[in-house]
Amino acid sequence: MADSTVRSTTRVAGFEDPELDFQLLRQLGSAAYGGASVGECLAAAARIRESGPHSWTDVFAGLADQQHADAQQLAAAGHRLSARDRYLHAANSYRAAEYFTPFGTDRHVELGLASRAAFLAAMAENCTDIEELWLPWRGQRLPGYWFTPHDTSGSPTLVVTSGFDGTLEETYFQIGVAALERGWQVLQICGPGQMDTARTEAATSFVPDTESWITPWIDIALDRPEVDPNQLGMLGISFGGYFVLRAAAHEPRIRALVANSPVVDLRAYMVSFLAGMGGDPEQVLTPAEDFSLDDIDQIPDAEMPPTIKEMSRSLIRRFGQSTFLNTFHYLREFNVDPATITCPTLAMVGAGEGGEPIRQYEVFAEQSGGPVTQRMFTTAEGADTHCQLGNLTLSNAVTLDWLEGILE
Repeated sequence: MADSTVRSTTRVAGFEDPELDFQLLRQLGSAAYGGASVGECLAAAARIRESGPHSWTDVFAGLADQQHADAQQLAAAGHRLSARDRYLHAANSYRAAEYFTPFGTDRHVELGLASRAAFLAAMAENCTDIEELWLPWRGQRLPGYWFTPHDTSGSPTLVVTSGFDGTLEETYFQIGVAALERGWQVLQICGPGQMDTARTEAATSFVPDTESWITPWIDIALDRPEVDPNQLGMLGISFGGYFVLRAAAHEPRIRALVANSPVVDLRAYMVSFLAGMGGDPEQVLTPAEDFSLDDIDQIPDAEMPPTIKEMSRSLIRRFGQSTFLNTFHYLREFNVDPATITCPTLAMVGAGEGGEPIRQYEVFAEQSGGPVTQRMFTTAEGADTHCQLGNLTLSNAVTLDWLEGILE
């Protein structure tokens, strides 16, 4: 066998665990816009399969460190574009490592800040016109990025926000690059409770009145003389679909809206993830069975697996509540009446996302107060996943072509 020939020892293989498999696909999908190397992702997956799911953070953090070191060497040697590419890979690998790190811990913050630093280093090597922004809001600083194409004459403006676990850096791969290629000005924003904000604001948490922070971001955009108020579009990704729908119900300056996907009842959306735990916590748990952050580590793993413990801990903290049941009671405030949204809207969803996201997509389309264009992505298109992470080029074509048609 010593003289045999094989094409590769790398194998295209994921995980039995659907969440791990989705996160791997999330990383692979970003390769379309420079966020990852397919081969490195598959090699990382092989190491995780060998060591166990608990190794995800260490494997991707180690990969990010190597990519970052490569980038520094390339930059020192004057290879600016090569350095840019490796810094971008490092930024997204640090984000992947950040994802499975317990929220709010020192390591979680360190990985998030490392992702941001690598991304900004990439932008410096690329000579991209980027401006770091900070919005003062209720005693917190909310981060954002402003990207400008080389020619802004007649350029439309896209304001984008992600959701529960997306980041500004990942949003650049998901939509920023594609929009800039088409000559859009791009404002990527964050609100309270989001991952980027939590890197510097330890006590930050989500609020239902998302118009309270999106409206001042729109103020910042429209204060710029190069921004045409008649060419202002907005996109919400994932949980961000709720953010932008709620904001559009109160903000007439949004001329065209994309909800990927439309979330009109965040509580129902979140409860749908808990089918394996018996359903709605307020129905299946008694007040005596409720638990706080301090209680979680005292619950035996046989009663609550470690992954569910971490999910519960994150939910309680990120909604700024004291107990699990309080969190789901608070979620009752996170809703929007579709009839209050009158601007043209593109509603997007993946056919593989499950019953509740598709139900809310249909409810929004039926009840919206303005014109709605619907687009459901299919398995055959390789885009049935949440936010079409497996086929971002198709997702961006649909998004930006529609926006250009509305705002022309």
